[in-house]
Amino acid sequence: MQLVKLILWSVIVLGSTLVSHVTFAEKSKLAEFEAEYTVNRFGRSLGIAKLSLAAEDENYRLNYYSKVSAFFLSDIRSETSLFSVKKDGDLHPISYAYSRSGTGRNKSTKIDFDSKDTNIIINQGEPINWQDELDNQLYRLDVQLKLAAGETEFSYDIINSRGQLRHYNLVVVGTEQLDLPFGMIEGVKVLFKRENSTRETIAWFSPQLNYQLVKLQQFKDDNEQGDIRLKSFKSDAISPAS
Repeated sequence: MQLVKLILWSVIVLGSTLVSHVTFAEKSKLAEFEAEYTVNRFGRSLGIAKLSLAAEDENYRLNYYSKVSAFFLSDIRSETSLFSVKKDGDLHPISYAYSRSGTGRNKSTKIDFDSKDTNIIINQGEPINWQDELDNQLYRLDVQLKLAAGETEFSYDIINSRGQLRHYNLVVVGTEQLDLPFGMIEGVKVLFKRENSTRETIAWFSPQLNYQLVKLQQFKDDNEQGDIRLKSFKSDAISPAS
């Protein structure tokens, strides 16, 4: 069970990072897409992860789904973020839902972001003060916007899938050519740093695919726990010849 947990952590940490590269004048518009990844450990495929972004009236819905199995253990997870984009390009969370099922105990989290009263309500509990934290998915969307704008260092305060406040620091550490199920593609390498954690995440985003997440590796105590790699990607913003 520990093996599945460690691999799924690598998927969840950055599994849902998807957004279109847009010009400054078009920041309030995001391109819809669908992407699929393979989930691997030591070269062995253990499952899939899917990501999609869709416009919904004046808002957007970001969906994540993963299914991983190892021997007789299984783990199925989903995340859904409803959000809007302000005219200046800032992402504004409205609601977030997380669920986990499979071997072991099922879990779920529901978070509402009340912009009128500047409160966050977690699992219908008592409101807490909202100080512009993003949810567990939207900070990853913002990573791609910042990369497209040429930024190389950034940080976030977020409410994670457990309803806990977390702070992350990110830094660009280079570029690499990657051989993925999707094909050969260039990736901007980004290191995710977490306070008081032995976990380290490295992610690659491709300028050729509007800074789409194309690969992610998770380490714990300097030992690799697994990775995800882009298998397919569809978006109206990317032509077949791109």
